[in-house]
Amino acid sequence: MKAALKFKLLLSLLTLLYVSGSFFLSPVVSALEMELKARAAILTEYDSGEIIFSYQEHVKMPPASTTKIMTLLLALEALKRGEISLRDGVPITQNAAAMGGSQLFLSQGDVVDMESLLIGITVGSGNDAAVAVAEYIAGSEAAFVDLMNRRAAELNMTNTRFANSTGLHEKNHYSTAYDLALVARELLQHELFFTWSTIWMDENFLEGRIKSGKVFLSNTNRMIRFYPGCDGVKTGYTKEAGHCTVASARRDNTRFIAVILGAPDSDTRYHEAETLLDYAFANFKSISLKEKNELITRLPVDKGNLNEVNILTAEKVSFLQRKGEEAAYSLEVSLPRYLKAPFKKGDKVGEILIMHSGEAIKTLNLVVDQTVESATFYLLLRRNLHAWLTFGRKIKR
Repeated sequence: MKAALKFKLLLSLLTLLYVSGSFFLSPVVSALEMELKARAAILTEYDSGEIIFSYQEHVKMPPASTTKIMTLLLALEALKRGEISLRDGVPITQNAAAMGGSQLFLSQGDVVDMESLLIGITVGSGNDAAVAVAEYIAGSEAAFVDLMNRRAAELNMTNTRFANSTGLHEKNHYSTAYDLALVARELLQHELFFTWSTIWMDENFLEGRIKSGKVFLSNTNRMIRFYPGCDGVKTGYTKEAGHCTVASARRDNTRFIAVILGAPDSDTRYHEAETLLDYAFANFKSISLKEKNELITRLPVDKGNLNEVNILTAEKVSFLQRKGEEAAYSLEVSLPRYLKAPFKKGDKVGEILIMHSGEAIKTLNLVVDQTVESATFYLLLRRNLHAWLTFGRKIKR
């Protein structure tokens, strides 16, 4: 495959709306001449996950340090569950200290707080920090890699396999532009990440806290400083992977994610990511209708230990709209009249549909907000007795 790929890209191909497994194309407006030197690329909208542009997005290739997006995601999820704390002192093992490539120059015997290690991974792409975090969370890097692959499967990253927590090259360590966009979208749901990802430089990082003295920490992602709205996500480079970046930028209420894999040099990866993001911001905007976990209604429960439950949106309800094409839309809620126990918190019980011109352009799940068990015999008896005793009576308020 040639390093440079030159092709004509119709603007209509960048105005795709995903509808029930197919794509609707807007009328052709003009043609955009684009030259891509990267081996793979994808551009998606964050809220809806809609793909605006993609090229070789499912081709497996080395992801280099963009691997650390998954490492950070698992750490943030462990923090959210209370399994670890940002203040935890993490011992640096010989194995972690021996990592090559980009590093924080940690030494065996150092003890570094968890937050500093996560900053070191996010900003400086420290391989030693990534291994230290992996070992602390799972007991060993190998056990952590198992967690990485398990989480990848949950996110439907079907063309990804991790062999380490760093992205250092190994034969059976690979991902795709599409899969990296998926995991980046998941990571960006954690607001804490942005307090680290937007750090540009710290000349005295870890001063007096590690044997090597201090670290000159600078952000590997120059777009953080030079591209308006950019606040993440991760860069990467190895000889085998080439120059890679997963870039995200937000302006107003719209966020896009651009993934560039296998660019021939650092300038090219940034230029091509910026080109995709520029096009997205110039032509599209996100329309938000409902937030995640927003209350839609309450439903009665048949033969449950609770009489009613809340029905919530499972994710943010939004869609991607081309600027200048203000389309009328409506929401339709599809739910049963009642629910039959038992069921678990988070179970899907219905759908909410975004309608345009009489057709559903997007369908999202509605879920219950708590677990409901089947009512016991005595609870049902008590309810029936209460209903019998109060039948026909006017209830005082």
